[in-house]
Amino acid sequence: MGQLTASGRDTAYVWVGRDTGGQPDPAAELLCQAGRLLLDRPMAELVLTHGPGGRPLVRASDDPAGSCGLPVSVSRTAGLVVVAARRAGAIGVDVERVRPLPALALARRWFPPAELTWLADRPEAGRAVDFLRLWTAKEAVGKALGQGLRGGGLRREMPPPGLPWRPVPGAEALWVGHPELGGDLVLAVAVHATGQVDVEVVQRTGQGAVEVVQRPGHGVAAVRSASVERTSLPVVVRGNWSSRCSTRGRL
Repeated sequence: MGQLTASGRDTAYVWVGRDTGGQPDPAAELLCQAGRLLLDRPMAELVLTHGPGGRPLVRASDDPAGSCGLPVSVSRTAGLVVVAARRAGAIGVDVERVRPLPALALARRWFPPAELTWLADRPEAGRAVDFLRLWTAKEAVGKALGQGLRGGGLRREMPPPGLPWRPVPGAEALWVGHPELGGDLVLAVAVHATGQVDVEVVQRTGQGAVEVVQRPGHGVAAVRSASVERTSLPVVVRGNWSSRCSTRGRL
């Protein structure tokens, strides 16, 4: 079924692109392209579906059980879509735009006491960002677990946000981190893993170019790259899609 990842390492790939709300769905396009590259199968043989626990999955049409499928995750915020994929295991992603919000009031309602205390001790000027870091971590972890925020997901305690990967309290081999996107975006990625996982974040910069925002060699802790280059998983997807790997509808 092809290599472990495009880089030969256990890597969480994240693509950031524009979402205009039209058709074809940019998330579905990117998911199909990720399946072609990471599963090493023609797109005509790929299916977008859900695996055990409701996690989204890209699988080959001759693998109805999804035993060799590609775990993926999707998140949207205003005008933006983020798609993540990882060949080696479960992954979850979430993105939010920074905006004014009553961080402490929301935390009192939804978050456990330890997180409320941590947030209250943070500088007021950045409290909305810190709140969204906790929120996106909960969303990403819930997606990696295949549960979303059901069953008290907002009460699930998260580690203090930051880099590199942080272990999720009370969850074996579950990690969450916040790769830097810059601007007004907060991104969280969660993985099930017992060993090192790299993360590569690729952002579309317009006119078909992509910027490698992070391509670390030793885990998620990496500084932003100023270079613009092609990546092994291109963000720009063109061409027609088969009825099997369909981009109709919204994911």
